[in-house]
Amino acid sequence: MKSQKTTKKSFLGLVARGLGMGAADVVPGVSGGTIAFITGIYEEFLETISNLKLGLFKTWKKEGFKAMWTQMNGNFLIAIFLGIGISIVSLAKLLTYLLDTEPILLWSFFFGLIIASIWLVGKTVEKWNFQNAFGLILGAVIAFIITLLSPSSGSESYLYIFLCGALAICAMILPGISGSFILLLLGAYTTILGSLTGIIDAIKIKDWDALMSNGVLIAIFMAGCLFGLISFSKLLNYLFKRSKNLIIAILTGFLVGSLNKIWPWKNTVEWTIDRHGDRVPAVQENISPMHYSEILGDNKLIGAILLMLAGLLLIIVLEYFGGKSRKKKVVEG
Repeated sequence: MKSQKTTKKSFLGLVARGLGMGAADVVPGVSGGTIAFITGIYEEFLETISNLKLGLFKTWKKEGFKAMWTQMNGNFLIAIFLGIGISIVSLAKLLTYLLDTEPILLWSFFFGLIIASIWLVGKTVEKWNFQNAFGLILGAVIAFIITLLSPSSGSESYLYIFLCGALAICAMILPGISGSFILLLLGAYTTILGSLTGIIDAIKIKDWDALMSNGVLIAIFMAGCLFGLISFSKLLNYLFKRSKNLIIAILTGFLVGSLNKIWPWKNTVEWTIDRHGDRVPAVQENISPMHYSEILGDNKLIGAILLMLAGLLLIIVLEYFGGKSRKKKVVEG
């Protein structure tokens, strides 16, 4: 593992990278893994996560806590996840507010991110053959079917939230697909964001019942993340190394199929009540911007197009700096 002694300066640098990864994983379409890759810590991050195992406790018992901490690259993990946590908590309230007040503009930005990510991820497939093309189509079909599923009461059960956490955290180790994108497909994105915001609001007004309710849900979600990090990530890491092109093709297909979910202009057909007692959309249909303006009012078309382009540009900029970083590593190597 290419880890070095962590100084105060390098620790803060890792926290800053974690902030970027957390911000990326809150936004559907941008991957925390992509940010790790661009900032030059992806290899160490992936290897550190893969080395988390029960054998660490044996090292603790035989050689002490310090030896275990060094073996698990503890300073690196603390810095990265501290940054990720700060970023997620900071952005949760803003995104919840925008989802309520400016859904068309926010989803338009996400739509642009996804379109650009399809290009970014798809072009990394080294060779397109029948197997990879089939993987692309299969991923797109599966994702599209998932977007057609209506959320049910089970989507907020603790077991379902645990599984969502386990699946979402796996996306972090794969450049190109974010944890929030997985939550979006599973119908748990607004639930997790709402609970994070609920915790912040509950602390401000000292509403301990709301703090407990939201806190339990987030704790279960984090337990799922920990489970996925330790178990599923090893399988994904193995598959990624063994069949890299096929896995990337499937991920690209997932992004293509998800566009149905991200489409900004929707008409709500059925409503439901969430765990907080709020009225939320249950079944929505995609409609054209013109149809939206006819039945629901301002379609905000110009702003939506500009934000789609902004999302596209963001990915292009990230890829540009990622390319420079990769070239630099090749030269130094």
